[in-house]
Amino acid sequence: MSQELEELPLFPLNTVLFPYASLQLHVFEDRYRQMVRLCMEEDRPFGIVLIRSGTETGEADPYMVGTAVRIVKVHDLEDGAMDIQVHGERRFRIRRFDESRPFLVGMVEPVVELEIEESDRASDMLSRAREDFVHFVQRLLRRQDFNVKVAVSQDPVVLSFTIANMLPIENLAKQRLLETTDTLERVEELIPILETELLESKTPTFYRVGQRELQEWIHPN
Repeated sequence: MSQELEELPLFPLNTVLFPYASLQLHVFEDRYRQMVRLCMEEDRPFGIVLIRSGTETGEADPYMVGTAVRIVKVHDLEDGAMDIQVHGERRFRIRRFDESRPFLVGMVEPVVELEIEESDRASDMLSRAREDFVHFVQRLLRRQDFNVKVAVSQDPVVLSFTIANMLPIENLAKQRLLETTDTLERVEELIPILETELLESKTPTFYRVGQRELQEWIHPN
């Protein structure tokens, strides 16, 4: 049975946003200010998609899988631009485009994650990823003088995307992780990257997250 497609405004960017992650955007082009106002007025999401070719301020050809985001905060600036905060909710796949508006619109369908079959391998892999990630976050937060107890999600899908969002990975690799529908496959790819970060850098020099981004899953001692 064919599934009805959802109409979703699109914001092509040179970045990949995963579900459950937050992002700050500076919106200055008129077409995207229109898009943001529409989404706010109608309480609807828009989609962030990685640019395959083109530019953020011109014509852009995006990848077909992206993340639908919800606007959680808007700050209007004197010059008419906006600073907005968005939160990733779910993935989508573009089936066709509507180019009749100033901003790009996609007709999209959900990207559905495969169910995880219970097995010793799955349990061991997820436990390993969870333990490594706790150590990774503790090291990061100690460096920022935060005294916290790390509480990582028990949901394997949320865990996989949270790890992917935190690690310094190139956009093409992030896009592949975003398009993957097998949680264990995603986690299996992330574990070596995570463990390499733990081994090679006791004092990471750059991460784009702070206490606010971690607030949902850290708790003071």
